[in-house]
Amino acid sequence: MKLLRQILERYKMVETHIRYLVLAEFFLQMVNSSFFLLFNYHMAANGYQDFEIADTIAKRFMMVMILAFPLGFALKWIRIKPLFFIASVLVPIVSMFAIYSVYQRWDNWVDISMMIWGGGFALMQVAGLPFILMYAKKETHSEAIAMFFQTWSVAIFIAGIFNYLLNNLNPEIFDEGTVLFIYSCVGLVSIYMIYKIRVIEKPKGNDQFEWRSFLDDYDWGLIFRAIMPTLIIAIGAGFTIPVINLFFLNVHGVESDSFSVYGAFTYLLVAIGMTFMPHIKRTFGYQTAITLFQSLAVFALFMMAITEYFSEWYYAIYVAVFFYIIRQPLMNVAGPMTSELTMYYVGKKNQELISALNSSIWSGSWLFSMSLFSYMRQMGLRYVSIFLITVFLYVIGVIWYAWLIRAYNKRLSSEASAS
Repeated sequence: MKLLRQILERYKMVETHIRYLVLAEFFLQMVNSSFFLLFNYHMAANGYQDFEIADTIAKRFMMVMILAFPLGFALKWIRIKPLFFIASVLVPIVSMFAIYSVYQRWDNWVDISMMIWGGGFALMQVAGLPFILMYAKKETHSEAIAMFFQTWSVAIFIAGIFNYLLNNLNPEIFDEGTVLFIYSCVGLVSIYMIYKIRVIEKPKGNDQFEWRSFLDDYDWGLIFRAIMPTLIIAIGAGFTIPVINLFFLNVHGVESDSFSVYGAFTYLLVAIGMTFMPHIKRTFGYQTAITLFQSLAVFALFMMAITEYFSEWYYAIYVAVFFYIIRQPLMNVAGPMTSELTMYYVGKKNQELISALNSSIWSGSWLFSMSLFSYMRQMGLRYVSIFLITVFLYVIGVIWYAWLIRAYNKRLSSEASAS
């Protein structure tokens, strides 16, 4: 209990304006998490095949990929809060239109709305971490970043529980589309939270924008080394995470209400785990906080994937659900620490760009992976074969992170010796 009180006391040190940003992110994540849990089911219920759903998801990531890099480059010269306002308006409203377009089978409009949705959400994701690093005290960086990441886990827990309750209350009224619409309305609360942020912004760049600074102002060697493990893991994740509910639906027959409960419980564990990650990092270092947790997650994903080989076995579904539930926390709790590590590794002048690159990489990689997934499924490739590609790429990414941590710790030791 004493340790828990000490951890919570550090979270209380996070500034009020950062708390409002976290709350705004939470309400937008309510929309995002409900789409993660239910939108694929919503499309499937309206006659879309899994490869068509994958193509639609890819459109969303395409827009994030296109927007994220130039946005991150521009953050030095612009105020960030207006971007948060645009995101808090755009994401919920476009979500409502996307839901209705699926009902009407307006395929082109589904794709267009998903592209706009991705662009709106990118504004918050790309600008969020640089805003925290600029306007939070350094001693609260770990906690502030962890809180920002926790919003996804808490939102998916709440969305999953309420979807299960509403679906069982009246499945004809509260189908996937209706529940998605409810959460889209909830997302509009983020507008008020952004309004409450009181910060005098001071852009870091010079008054005059110069294209030559694009090459001169950044340490491209550091940036390349920092983004490579993210790129490798992101490509692997793109084969699995956006369609994991389709795996459970088509392989194990798990419907949306049951999957929502699994997801809710899983991300409750993620939220709890993230609470302790700053303490774990301070006590044991990045190797434990990142490499150990990610390695265990890769093993769990491998075990979940191979359940397709014996899906007819009565207990196969329970094995798959068990390893899914433990895989998500193990992989996701390391997320805030990998972001913090890469931000510190590249240094202050590269942080806005690395944030943009990370968002662009995740979206671009998922666009690439989703396109390949769609092709592989049309060719009849099984889920397990596709998921094992993820396992292989994850192993490479974890090894690269271990090397990156060692290099960062060696640099810190050298700087300490020099001083």
